[in-house]
Amino acid sequence: MLTAIAAVSSNWGIGKNGDLLFNIPEDKKFFRRTTLDHTVIMGRKTLESLPGGKPFKDRNNIVLSRNMDFAPEGVTVCHDVREVLGIIKNEDAFVVGGGEIYRLMLPCCVKAIITKIDGDPEADAFFPDLDNAANWALTGQSEKYTYEGLTYRFCTYENIGNEVIK
Repeated sequence: MLTAIAAVSSNWGIGKNGDLLFNIPEDKKFFRRTTLDHTVIMGRKTLESLPGGKPFKDRNNIVLSRNMDFAPEGVTVCHDVREVLGIIKNEDAFVVGGGEIYRLMLPCCVKAIITKIDGDPEADAFFPDLDNAANWALTGQSEKYTYEGLTYRFCTYENIGNEVIK
């Protein structure tokens, strides 16, 4: 099952200048627990934004890139969505960013796990707005939590459309 996972602002912003918009320790722990020992799918820019440009530990890292010469150590590079889907087959995998990769992979996702954070810092990268997407439905959400004045909750969306690409 393919699942998107992201932390978003009130207007679905996810990043600015290659950095995340928020640094909430509990959200990072949640991300780690959720994706640990699974495959994660990201774009080149997301990989390069990780500490040292190194892939996530204890996960199978797939990078989706149009650059045919891109071949960093410790990752599997794919050049299109079909290639990614051929590798992950029916395993549980997570799309972890950035904005362009979310847009490309979201039609293939069955579920999205979204940390919704009440706040609107300036962003230049966005996750598709699932609250206004006809084929996505909010199916669960946690209680509200706070961290340094920010209120957030963990939300689950399910793709209710008939067009999940496999």
